[in-house]
Amino acid sequence: MTRTIMLQGTGSDVGKTVLVAGLCRIAANRGLTVRPFKPQNMSNNAAVSADGGEIGRAQWLQSLAARVPSSVHMNPVLLKPQSDVGSQIVVQGKVFGQAKGRDYQALKPRLMDAVMESFSAVSAGADLVVVEGAGSPAEINLRAGDIANMGFATRAGVPVVLVGDIDRGGVIASLVGTHAILPEEDRRMITGYLINKFRGDVTLFDGGIAEIGRFTGWPCFGVVPWLRQAGRLPAEDSVVLERLAGGSGGALKVAVPVLSRIANFDDLDPLKAEPQVDLVFVRPGEPLPADAGLVVLPGSKSTIADLGDFRAAGWDRDIAMHMRRGGRVIGICGGYQMLGRRVTDPLGIEGSEREVEGLGLLDVETEMAPEKTVRNSRARSLQYDVPLEGYEIHLGRTAGPDALNPSVSIDGRPDGAVSPDGRVMGTYLHGLLSSDAYRARLLADFGIEGGGFDYRAGVDAALDGVAAELEAVLDRRWLDDLLGASD
Repeated sequence: MTRTIMLQGTGSDVGKTVLVAGLCRIAANRGLTVRPFKPQNMSNNAAVSADGGEIGRAQWLQSLAARVPSSVHMNPVLLKPQSDVGSQIVVQGKVFGQAKGRDYQALKPRLMDAVMESFSAVSAGADLVVVEGAGSPAEINLRAGDIANMGFATRAGVPVVLVGDIDRGGVIASLVGTHAILPEEDRRMITGYLINKFRGDVTLFDGGIAEIGRFTGWPCFGVVPWLRQAGRLPAEDSVVLERLAGGSGGALKVAVPVLSRIANFDDLDPLKAEPQVDLVFVRPGEPLPADAGLVVLPGSKSTIADLGDFRAAGWDRDIAMHMRRGGRVIGICGGYQMLGRRVTDPLGIEGSEREVEGLGLLDVETEMAPEKTVRNSRARSLQYDVPLEGYEIHLGRTAGPDALNPSVSIDGRPDGAVSPDGRVMGTYLHGLLSSDAYRARLLADFGIEGGGFDYRAGVDAALDGVAAELEAVLDRRWLDDLLGASD
């Protein structure tokens, strides 16, 4: 019989994703067949699963932790925000449609069947399924039709562990408050709680644990410190960018404008891991740094809207100055589309604006089209003649004179473009910078040494590190019972 556990948070960004990944790796290290599951995710950080559909990047990472192939069933409902009020809806790996927030609330009950079907597929043949909630079960105004938290847990009969983030403060109130406002049916599903992101002497919180127990009756399954290895893992959502600071003092400064609808920004993680690279995420209202040697335009869920925001921030003038100073530019996916002369959207796929002028750094044009490219790919850099491996998730077709000088070959197909002087390049390939050989050649162009480590192996080692840190602090009886060690 498959064991299941669901981690829900007292709020968003409490660290559920990393805890689920850590539990998956602990179970995998003990020889269990374990799989992650998240009924509903909201993120523009998407991945292409092994079976060829879109899932949240976090569930892809968790499948890596579990040492199993990723599947569309691990994240059956993925919401990809396109505006402040609306999202693209991906169901079991394929685009289902679009909806504004209020319309989606009415749609959720119809999606529960897909969620339960996927949960059954993930559970088949597994010893353990570790489920991640979304947001908080305390959002009782959204409880009707819920598929992400208690709506799923009660329907599937999955016990819940509540996660509280002590780093943001108010963790006692958040746990006790969640207990107070949950209806009894939901409250019964919670078996205990975890305190996450603790800094300092854990014994100082003994009184807090006693008080939480007095108000709720819930046991504490562990006080988890700030996990040192977690910083080496790809972040799930762009909310983390609000806390990232540049200024590491590396020999090469790389500037990344933070677009409103930034997507798949973990493409930049391998550069961030390079000791001689100072990766700076530039927010609206801040200029692109004049001393940057390289500017990288990341992916975007809404290229046309983000181009407007790019100009509103004055970054179009900054990047023109950057080019006059002899700088280089790389555009990935939506960032590649922005580098061209024009982006058109005759069918209104992204919104009401049908045409916008690009940055004009590449002599190409993009036309949005309804067919979405979603695939894992093997590729080769035509600039440096080194192997690449990554994935494609994009709408639109890009062509023009500079595309006759492609930047990469994807599964034998030319892709991307390079400017005549070689200082601007674009590609639809996500994962370009994960190639150690590519990074080494790119950084060598700036006169510095890089790529001297295996980035992918480093992520896997970080998952082992997270698992080891968790095993040292989680309640042993609870963990052994979860993993079946006490049977």
